[in-house]
Amino acid sequence: MSKPRVAVLGLGIMGGGMATRLLSAGFALSVYNRSRERAEKFAQAGAFVAASPREAASRAEIVISMVADDVASRSVWLGEDGALAGAEAGSLFLESSTLSVDWVRELAAVATEKKCEFLDAPVTGTKPHAATGELFFMVGGSSAGFARARDVLSVLGREVVYLGPNGSGALLKLINNFVCGVQAASFAEAMSLIRLSGLDREKSVSVLANSALASPLIKRMLTAMSADDFTPNFPLKLMTKDIGYAIHEGVRFGLPLQTAAPAFEVFKHAVGQGLGDQDFSAVVKSVGKK
Repeated sequence: MSKPRVAVLGLGIMGGGMATRLLSAGFALSVYNRSRERAEKFAQAGAFVAASPREAASRAEIVISMVADDVASRSVWLGEDGALAGAEAGSLFLESSTLSVDWVRELAAVATEKKCEFLDAPVTGTKPHAATGELFFMVGGSSAGFARARDVLSVLGREVVYLGPNGSGALLKLINNFVCGVQAASFAEAMSLIRLSGLDREKSVSVLANSALASPLIKRMLTAMSADDFTPNFPLKLMTKDIGYAIHEGVRFGLPLQTAAPAFEVFKHAVGQGLGDQDFSAVVKSVGKK
């Protein structure tokens, strides 16, 4: 069977990696990015660069969105130039951005009215994982839609988990990210305490790096600190957004996320310090500073 025609909306850190992977796997690909300049290298690799999400969707059977937040997602899906306006009935939509559950369910309902399948399919992983097909997908939607998406998802991800109805993938991704944010914020405070107390930094870091707390996330932060390189794989401002979305979900279920709230404040402070476009690990530079 021939491969389905695919469109990717959003060519940032993750969307760009996913587009690269799809091209290398031989998919006919259309791409759209708000800044056309970022799309030019994909044209050189054989992708069609669309002038709008609508045009990209009109050329595809499967449309994947990977953008920053609810506002950006609305802009690529809705409106006269949105993907929904250009897609044919029967198209399959995958929203792989990390978004609020409310918006994901609203978008799913609009897709149904259009007689299209919709999956919320957020991912864990970073740019290298996207480009090499090593992402981890958490999928919500119909089982029929999931079955249709398997060929594409298997190219993009090392593991794909179907969780149930629309909103399931979006919610689990927010839970994952708020826990990561809490861990990162507490580690940033720990490093600040080491600095202010006068403890030997090198020895202290060595102890922490070989202790039970040295998760992959903490090891990534330690690597960034050691190299003094906070080039974004996952921008700090997006971690801040995700924690905020997770807090909203907790409220919806009557569960105040009492560890997420202070972590959210730590990350908001870091954004206020001008660190939002750096990697989330740059939060270590903001704790203890006014």
